[in-house]
Amino acid sequence: MLRIPMSIQAPTTAARLQPGFAGRYGRWALVAGASEGLGAAYARGLAARGLDLALVARRRPLLETLAQRLTAEYGVQTRCIDGDLSNRGFLDSLLQECAALEVGLLVYNAAYAPVGEFASLVVDDLLRVAAVNIEGPVTLVRGLVPGMISRGRGGIILMTSLAGNQGSPYIATYAASKAFNRVLAEGLWYELKGKGVDVLACCAGAVRTPGYSGASSGKDAPGTLDPDDVAEQALRALGRGPVVIPGRVNRLANAFMTRLLPRRQAIKIMASNTADVLPAAGEDDR
Repeated sequence: MLRIPMSIQAPTTAARLQPGFAGRYGRWALVAGASEGLGAAYARGLAARGLDLALVARRRPLLETLAQRLTAEYGVQTRCIDGDLSNRGFLDSLLQECAALEVGLLVYNAAYAPVGEFASLVVDDLLRVAAVNIEGPVTLVRGLVPGMISRGRGGIILMTSLAGNQGSPYIATYAASKAFNRVLAEGLWYELKGKGVDVLACCAGAVRTPGYSGASSGKDAPGTLDPDDVAEQALRALGRGPVVIPGRVNRLANAFMTRLLPRRQAIKIMASNTADVLPAAGEDDR
């Protein structure tokens, strides 16, 4: 069920929608998985560019705190919509809410990532990966794209991962879902580029989100970036091509793993990187 959204109003004038980023995509953006970490970083980056924000995640108190800060700092309007992105009823209600706002930009950052050997994980957890990481973005993109096409402008950013470039043991289902989102974004980029809608897959490496910090041993993996760096590089890349890989180290690692190494060796390296990772925090963390 869709909770009644909390709205924080700020004066909206034509002057705030300057030509450029805000003018290109319209007044409202939707950030799914916005409560903290990378989702909150996207929200900050979009607010700084003058967009009003619909913030979606499960944890309402975190959403409300973020919304208040964004309104105070950037003068944007916000709506906090808490719910479970694995629930089809919630997704349908969310799309109805977005229709009234004419959402012109979608950032799908939400993800669910159970860690462990596939045969030891609960089936419901594995299916939740598919619901949050695949059904969620497909449903929201399909619901929002017709309006974007009719207005002749829009944008979509789907968060993917370097883990999805090859089999990734111990996070196999999560990695597979990220591969799906990258391929989906690439196909949509071609279909929609002539209709005024920009599509981007942001293929990130390790990001210093609360979920990553809680699951790691306290030592950053090579190429680890702050959430604001990842969000900023993705927002700058929107409209310039189908895929961005934030960070020079990550781009080099991507080339090495996908072009130089045999597939089985790349999988073995991923296994060594994920073997000691603790279970992740859930869909609000990348």
